[in-house]
Amino acid sequence: MIIPVVLTVAGSDSGGGAGIQADIKTFHSLGTHGVCAVTSVTSQNTVSVDSRYDLPARVVESQLEAVFGDFEVAAVKTGMLANAEVVRAVGRTLARHGAPNLVVDPVIISSSGRPLLDEDGPEAMAECLLPLAEFFTPNLQEAAAFTGFPVKDLEGMREAARSLRELGPRYVVVKGGHLGGSETVDVLYDGERMTEFRGARIDTEDDHGTGCVYSASLAARLARGEPPVAAAAGAREDTLRALRGSLRLGRGRGPVHPS
Repeated sequence: MIIPVVLTVAGSDSGGGAGIQADIKTFHSLGTHGVCAVTSVTSQNTVSVDSRYDLPARVVESQLEAVFGDFEVAAVKTGMLANAEVVRAVGRTLARHGAPNLVVDPVIISSSGRPLLDEDGPEAMAECLLPLAEFFTPNLQEAAAFTGFPVKDLEGMREAARSLRELGPRYVVVKGGHLGGSETVDVLYDGERMTEFRGARIDTEDDHGTGCVYSASLAARLARGEPPVAAAAGAREDTLRALRGSLRLGRGRGPVHPS
């Protein structure tokens, strides 16, 4: 049996709720085979990120070369890239191999407030990764970091989507889960049309890994050949389903459960 291969380039979460672990689980749930390049080993659980060890850029690049040297990769997603040097190494390698269906999830800060990307990382990402990207999927805080203005409401999300599209990605999805209220709204912009995805908010505090599941699902759906807007809509539904099935594990915010 041959199934699509999806590559994640991200950090390892020792609690199993986000990062590489969440990505691989999501890929599997959507009938694809997950391969990976680990960028950082984090010591974390449902409560906090206690420490991290960022792998040297050459080690990350070596992992990527090993994957591309053997597998026909159908899609790629990036998550925690740790620092600008790794961002540039990943960008160079993906460009060299013509990596298809790239989904860039700009993981800048953990849900517990610990920085996961150094201060030069966003600029390197804008230069080296976003021009290669099919999708860019920031949340409100990440969108503000890349645009330089606060994103606090729906109109701000639309403005951010327009601004971020100028950095090179074919599609931008600004995720509005942090807006609050009884429903959630995501805004997708393709350079011409603004599409909004709306739905009732899932009432749970166990939401660790939500962003990882969304971007991993999006990459897997693109790898399966789904049209971009349909893939974004499907990834949103996958994420909501993972939130509905979230697990009450640990003493903090438990993990979502892709299925």
